Amino acid sequence: MAVGKVSDADFESEVLNAAGPVVVDFWAEWCGPCRMIAPALDEISSALGEKVKIVKLNVDENPQTASKYSVMSIPTLLIFKGGEMASRQVGAAPKQKLQQWISAAV
Repeated sequence: MAVGKVSDADFESEVLNAAGPVVVDFWAEWCGPCRMIAPALDEISSALGEKVKIVKLNVDENPQTASKYSVMSIPTLLIFKGGEMASRQVGAAPKQKLQQWISAAV
């Protein structure tokens, strides 16, 4: 499953109302570490398939959601389950660490 994109407008329907767990990657075009972890998130998304949905939210284009969840630095990854934030990971991390964090939370 490919990594999708969400915005302030569809955050509630795509993330908060999702059937299963959702990982949201808060990122921006100009952020080097954000671009660094993108391929790892793609691979994790493919590996976990239907178990978890992974989406990206561009903080420059969608400031409301980023501010609502107190995202101060990027990349910040949040895991949502049942409409609630379940876990937070701030900063870039190696693929293995990201995969362990996501697997543990879901």
